[in-house]
Amino acid sequence: MSTVEASVDADLARLIGAVAEGDRAALRALYAATAPKLLGIILRILQDRSAAEDVLQEVFVRIWQRAGTYDPLAGPPLVWLGAIARHKAIDRLRQDKAARLTQADDDWLARLADARDGETELARRDALAHCLDTVETAQRDCLVLAYCEGWSREELAARYDRPVNTIKTWLRRGLLSLRGCLEAA
Repeated sequence: MSTVEASVDADLARLIGAVAEGDRAALRALYAATAPKLLGIILRILQDRSAAEDVLQEVFVRIWQRAGTYDPLAGPPLVWLGAIARHKAIDRLRQDKAARLTQADDDWLARLADARDGETELARRDALAHCLDTVETAQRDCLVLAYCEGWSREELAARYDRPVNTIKTWLRRGLLSLRGCLEAA
């Protein structure tokens, strides 16, 4: 590591330490020093400048809240800041994907339908829509995201801030509820 890099790292670590103590001026200085780099990271992930700027603000709120957890021995400050930016950008991608799905609950059902479907398939689709409405909202959303959008259990756990085992239980119970409803229909 060059002397310049070491000096920059020391300055950033000092600023993060001051932010941890509630120093707003240090937060402004940290923002001025790192915002362009962090915006670049976020922009590469989101590919939408407006959304990236929003996420950048969320990143600095998170930095304000979590500055006390930074450990200089664990790695350079810019790596820690970049990880926060990357995670926030990925969270935004997931939220946007889920929001698009939630905004048009019936769209996913339409995507499953094939124009060549006959009456029987359309009736099954209608029964599925009816039965999904009977499943608890969180379980239904997990089912749709998992089986229609391909989300993993780990992604769902992060999205709903729940343990993976809870997500597995939600998926299992949701499927059992759907099966019972469909068999009764």
